[in-house]
Amino acid sequence: MIGCTLIQATTREDRIGVLEERPPHAEGNSALQIISPEALLAEPPFLLSSLRALYFLQEQSHRSSSNSSRARAPIAFAEMANAASGMAVNDDCKLKFLELKAKRTHRYIIFKIDEKLKQVIVEKVGEPTLSYEDFTAALPADECRYAIYDFDFVTEENCQKSKIFFIAWSPDTSRVRSKMLYASSKDRFKRELDGIQVELQATDPTEMGLDVIRGRAN
Repeated sequence: MIGCTLIQATTREDRIGVLEERPPHAEGNSALQIISPEALLAEPPFLLSSLRALYFLQEQSHRSSSNSSRARAPIAFAEMANAASGMAVNDDCKLKFLELKAKRTHRYIIFKIDEKLKQVIVEKVGEPTLSYEDFTAALPADECRYAIYDFDFVTEENCQKSKIFFIAWSPDTSRVRSKMLYASSKDRFKRELDGIQVELQATDPTEMGLDVIRGRAN
């Protein structure tokens, strides 16, 4: 069983706390404090968001390297608190989404976090004639992205319909910091895009295959 430990710094040089994985009954530094579920309820919202992002990363890491004995490096708590508030959203993101939703001028939109600008920006847009395979090919294999896809399908009653998918692409091979930023900024970004109908989280191509999309659309 893995516990979530908050290291509380006691010197000026160590004021930045870190979150790391540590056995719940580990002995040692008395500055280490195990955070219980009850204690979490009293913590500030930014800490809870940071912990949620960390748990998300732990789950992915356990899935992809469950047999690995390599210790994970501590994640800087100051960075997590910074990311927990979510990145700003560039106005062009909302504009392109409205064009896709109302005018259907795009088949898909791919967004990225620009860490220098500290914003979510539009990286690519796809023309309405492009296929789902074109969309998946446009996603980087080892970098996180957000994406919107306008999926057309025919129901069992032979009715033509479409649904707007929000896809959080977070491949196992992407950087830990990138996974953290995208996980903690996702909810704020989604709130800016009014009209999302289906949300999908994918860590490898099989989790967002066309069969998965069809199944979620119906």
